[in-house]
Amino acid sequence: MKIRDIAENRSALISRRDFVSICGTSALAGLLTGCNVIPRRVDKERPNVLFIAVDDLRPELGCYGQSYVVSPNIDRLAREGMIFGHAYCQSAVCNPSRASLMTGLRPDTIKVWDLYADFRDNVPNAVTLPQHFKQHGYHAVAIGKIYHNTIPDQQSWSEPKIYLEGYPFDPDAVYRDKENLEYIENRKQQIVADGKREKHIDRFGHWYLKARATEMPEVPDNAYYDGAQTDTAIRKLHDLKKRNQPFFFAIGYYRPHLPFNAPKKYWDLYDRDEIPLAENDYLPENAPGMAINNLRELRGYVDFKDTLLPRERGLTESQSRLLKHGYLASVSYIDAQIGRLLDELDRLGLRGKTIVVLWGDHGWKLGEHRSWCKMTNYEIDTRAPLIISSPKIKAKGHLCGSLVEFVDIYPTLCELAGLSAPSHLEGVSMMPLLTDPERPWKKAAFSQFLREGIWKAPDGKVYMGYTVRTNRYRYVQWMNWNTREYTAFELYDHKTDPGENINVVDRSAYASVRKELADLLRKGWEAAQPD
Repeated sequence: MKIRDIAENRSALISRRDFVSICGTSALAGLLTGCNVIPRRVDKERPNVLFIAVDDLRPELGCYGQSYVVSPNIDRLAREGMIFGHAYCQSAVCNPSRASLMTGLRPDTIKVWDLYADFRDNVPNAVTLPQHFKQHGYHAVAIGKIYHNTIPDQQSWSEPKIYLEGYPFDPDAVYRDKENLEYIENRKQQIVADGKREKHIDRFGHWYLKARATEMPEVPDNAYYDGAQTDTAIRKLHDLKKRNQPFFFAIGYYRPHLPFNAPKKYWDLYDRDEIPLAENDYLPENAPGMAINNLRELRGYVDFKDTLLPRERGLTESQSRLLKHGYLASVSYIDAQIGRLLDELDRLGLRGKTIVVLWGDHGWKLGEHRSWCKMTNYEIDTRAPLIISSPKIKAKGHLCGSLVEFVDIYPTLCELAGLSAPSHLEGVSMMPLLTDPERPWKKAAFSQFLREGIWKAPDGKVYMGYTVRTNRYRYVQWMNWNTREYTAFELYDHKTDPGENINVVDRSAYASVRKELADLLRKGWEAAQPD
């Protein structure tokens, strides 16, 4: 399907292949030893890689059929490459998703399930995607958020990660509005007066110092980190062109992560009263308590700190419109920055020999299931945007409806660049789809989410949810993480219920389907690979 046809064929976006998770976890340690490879000389004609990550970007873009979203530059990239309509992250929260993508290994293999674990503690000799390219003669460099903020993994890069002077180490909550800045200063003084340790105020973006969830000052793009880092990235592109070797340049954008702080001109692109809101602003019928997130992320902002939990009450329409307006403004702000990068590639004569990959680290809820943010196993959280543009793509401008996973990105980029992929990767190259997007592909895709800590379930217990997505169904098993017993189950039929609003797991008509999908989860991702 051509990109220009998507708006008229939205139904094509919601079905094709399935989904699998429990990754049998232990055998990798032996495979990941002895990986300190001396960089090899590389063919100077190998393609460059521009690797663009966008935090919390869900597939709500013009090229995904949402005509009210102003995303002309991402849409342009989609026309020049291939857009994947059913790409799934392996965990719908930042650190596990990114660590899995960058290692090509699933969360249970690297034992990264939360925001704090470093995959190097569990698989110290893992060779990451950029590290693999580095070992094959590429100059690998990063700016912005590629791994989780506090776990940059210097082993992946040829030079120290680029940080911007004058910005915090973790710049997800940069404010420019006077009222917000005054609030933050007052909070700093209050923290000191309360005798709390200095660590609570040493990072501007620490959650203790978050003010409102939105702001829209009349400032230039580079008043915020994402615009400023684009300035730096453009200068870096000039430097990389001068090097006598191909490059792997990773650029990670923070918006549209909360807070939705973007220059006013991007807010002005939208009429708040005309923005469509979630059609399923209610809890899924018969869903277990641990399946719904607790809005911990949104409630970290002063203007939403008293928000009730989804099981108690949803946001008001006014609140919902404000947040979705801010999200869309942030998306358009990032789209403009991506446009600047693509324009500079053209000006430098690099576009024709550069693979461009754009991905969001997971989906994001904008009122669906009476919820906001990520951190569930639902489609709205696990499905994320993925666009690949390369001179080798034959089916340019096509939508691929097959099920693909983020662990597939690593081997795909290797094949596109003419590099052999490590044999221990837990994904498969999507190269055949880049030639023939209609060919048969995976039977399923797999994700998981650990409900614990600040994301705890209503009963206070810790649960791991494993989910498998097939062409028609999503099936979830929730394991008590302490007893290792499965205690809750979900099944959603996308043919009749694409919004996953009715859990039919206990209906007798679906008994055989439940058994089949439970067996697929038990067998794991290897049983779902393409023939």
